[in-house]
Amino acid sequence: MFIQIEPELDIPIYAQLVSQLIEAIARGNLTGGDSLPSVRSLAADLGMNMHTVNKAYHELERKEIIRIVPKSGAIINSLPQDGISGNHLERISKEIKPIIAEAIVLGMETKDINKLVTTIISTIKGE
Repeated sequence: MFIQIEPELDIPIYAQLVSQLIEAIARGNLTGGDSLPSVRSLAADLGMNMHTVNKAYHELERKEIIRIVPKSGAIINSLPQDGISGNHLERISKEIKPIIAEAIVLGMETKDINKLVTTIISTIKGE
């Protein structure tokens, strides 16, 4: 698993780790049922504090992307077969809305936002 943390960014390290793990799952590099490395192991591999990895894992658990099983570690949840739940859709909508509003304020047109989103999806899926 390739994770690259950039400490000089304004984005907290745990949030970078969360984002990169989510992207790895979206790309299919990690799939439902896969185990993530232990907190201790991943922290050592990345040269970061165990509490940072633990915070990232708990954020992924809060988002229902992984489940933490005591004594067994973190396991990636399977993708839902019946689509996204209403709660997940609402949370994602709330997170995306300010970014889209900022894009509009900075002069992006709807077609440019749609093109950007399509490009990002293609990049993540490797298309």
